[in-house]
Parts: sequence; structure tokens; C-alpha cells
Amino acid sequence: MPYTLSTSQWTPFPVELVFAFFANPGNLPHLMPKWQKAKVESSRLIPPPPRPVAPDPELRFQSPAAGRDSEMVISFRPLRGLPFRIGWLARITEFEWNSHFCDEQVKGPFASWSHCHLIQSETRDSVVGTLITDEVEYNLPLGPLGAIGGAIFVRSQMEATFAYRQKRLDEILPVASRQATRRS
Repeated sequence: MPYTLSTSQWTPFPVELVFAFFANPGNLPHLMPKWQKAKVESSRLIPPPPRPVAPDPELRFQSPAAGRDSEMVISFRPLRGLPFRIGWLARITEFEWNSHFCDEQVKGPFASWSHCHLIQSETRDSVVGTLITDEVEYNLPLGPLGAIGGAIFVRSQMEATFAYRQKRLDEILPVASRQATRRS
């Protein structure tokens, strides 16, 4: 039986910046809790389709992006205080600029994992910003035994990880926006 997790967050930054930030695999470790000590160990990046050119030069962000069929090996500590790391091989399965991209686990801690990052423009209180929605579908390892022993624990850890990510985005995106503005 697959489990699902859905989260969303609005941020007062343009879709072009938010999407560019998420599409750069080098930013992933910055969004994971520090105790996990996440690292991108290796990557095979496939270029995405050409980036759309925004009419406003200040929205023309340049950064690496992992297109469809890109693969990344990520390692991290699965539990606070444990000295060992686990590896995770992820592949990008869908990619559409400033709209969404999806990744799936090829090899890692779950029996299966599929994660879609949906990015869309949304105006709130006259501020044009971005709604970030994450849709995750996953299965736990070890069949029924894994479901009994890990469903609640895994879910609570995933919820905590996404809550941390949302907090970090509130800290990181203003810096990314200032850096991008200086470069343009």
C-alpha cells in the first residue's frame, strides 16, 4: 500500500527564481536538517530543454539544472546521532521549466519513492509570489513488517524534514534573490 505526503508553501519570490533554486541539485543539502549531514556524492546531469527567456532581465536566473534522466547520488544520516550514512540514487523523471519536476528513487532506503515538485505563480495580498507544492508517494521496505514498525515514525520524520525545508527556504530565498539581482 503506497503512502502519500503533500505539503505546500507560499513564498514572495518569482517562479523563475524558485524553480531555478530547486532545479539545481547542489541546493538540496541546504534544505535538509543539519544533523543529517546530507551531501551530493555524485551526479550525472542531463541538460534540460532550453530555459525560457523571461521578458524582465531581472528574472533571467542562470544556474545549473538537472533535466529529465539526470541522476544524483545523495548520502545522509538517516537518524539523529547515528554515525553511519545511507545512499540514495535519484533520477529526474519529468521536467518542465517553471512548472514542475519529478524524481524517483532508483536505489535507496524506501521500497519505492516518487516526488513531484510543483511550482506555480500565485498572488497573495497583491504580492506576486510562488506556491511550492510537494507530492510524495512512497512504500516502506520490508513489506508488512516495515509498515507496522515504520509507518508512523517515517511519516513524522518526513513531516519534520519538510517543515525544516520550509523554514530554510524562508532564510535562503532572500539571499538567492539578492545574489541573482547582483549578477543580472
